[in-house]
Amino acid sequence: MMSLQKATLFALYAVLDLAAEPDRQRPAAEIADRYGISTNHLAKVLRDLGKAGLVESVRGAGGGYRFCGNARRTTLMDIIRHFEDIGTGAPHNRPDANPIERVLGLVFNEIEASTHATLHSLSIETVLKLMRRGKVKANARSGRFRAV
Repeated sequence: MMSLQKATLFALYAVLDLAAEPDRQRPAAEIADRYGISTNHLAKVLRDLGKAGLVESVRGAGGGYRFCGNARRTTLMDIIRHFEDIGTGAPHNRPDANPIERVLGLVFNEIEASTHATLHSLSIETVLKLMRRGKVKANARSGRFRAV
């Protein structure tokens, strides 16, 4: 399984939460409370998402953040790449690797390529549709999604 940094998970939570109601703005504290995460950490993530053009902040009374990206075109990988060092998929093989290491390297490279392809193919809109249809239940505190 792909291991993501906390900031990346927080970014995914925030974008999906805000994109679910793009006309509504929410303060960072409300989003952080919903997912049981640090408001300060989430605020930093939201600033990074703002620089990436995915969210915008609205100042003043009733202010907060709102999704301003294109939910049809923005993929999970578009968000992840802002927070993770996604390499070029360099092989896990070394020239001096033994046969078992070479075979395992091929297997792990295939898994990584498949994961990246899936993350590139899943738009924010698609993930939101899955959630709305009840196909996936999210457990915000554990950060895990499961099929129903």
